[in-house]
Amino acid sequence: MLAFFYTLNYIKTHTEKVFPYLYYLGSSIFFGVLYWFFAKLKFSISDQVFWKEIFDLTILEIFTFGYIATLFADVESRTALFRDATHDKLTSAYNYDAFDIDLRELFRKVKTTDMKFTMLMFDIDHFKHINDTYGHLAGDAVLKNVVKIVQTVIDNNDPKIKLYRTGGEEFNVIFPNYKLDDTKPIVEEIFSAINHSDTKFDNNKINLTVSMGVSQMSKDDISINDFYSRVDEALYHSKRNGRQEITVE
Repeated sequence: MLAFFYTLNYIKTHTEKVFPYLYYLGSSIFFGVLYWFFAKLKFSISDQVFWKEIFDLTILEIFTFGYIATLFADVESRTALFRDATHDKLTSAYNYDAFDIDLRELFRKVKTTDMKFTMLMFDIDHFKHINDTYGHLAGDAVLKNVVKIVQTVIDNNDPKIKLYRTGGEEFNVIFPNYKLDDTKPIVEEIFSAINHSDTKFDNNKINLTVSMGVSQMSKDDISINDFYSRVDEALYHSKRNGRQEITVE
């Protein structure tokens, strides 16, 4: 039994398939035959009974592992559908639908509990110029690079923070359970990381800058739009004042 479970674990950790049906089935039948072989020796089981048990075991294992494989396929399919519904296909950041759902839920919690949260909104400066100069594929490469940079900073600080692509070159970062002052070092790290980066595309080095707006939701905000508009206004204050700036409201 120890060898059997060790084999199953080895298969699980050394195959790329979510559920390697044939490997599991083969291992189960192999160890099942060994089990009945030793049982045959110990209890002097006849050949007829022995082969009948092997046949029954094989049929049982085929249906058992087949059923489990079907469940795994269903779970995998549901997971893929959920990911497609909540993630941006180009960058793999959370999409606007996921953002809208999470923002409404956090708004409700702030209004009904002591929870606090802060939101960062930023977009890439002169993104249209990048597309016009280097082409839309270059623009796509820039978007993917920005998400990679921001997600790396998030992962190094707090995986509970979420990054969303909410428009063409516009992004939002939600900091659950963060007061405004608590976000400052992470926001500045994101700002610095992007502004000191570049994207290489077709032998071109595209330098990037971003403008940012940050605000904490207040219980005085009557609606989500009150809060969202405040963050949005902070972002556009940065853009109107020369870009490559952080505005805190």
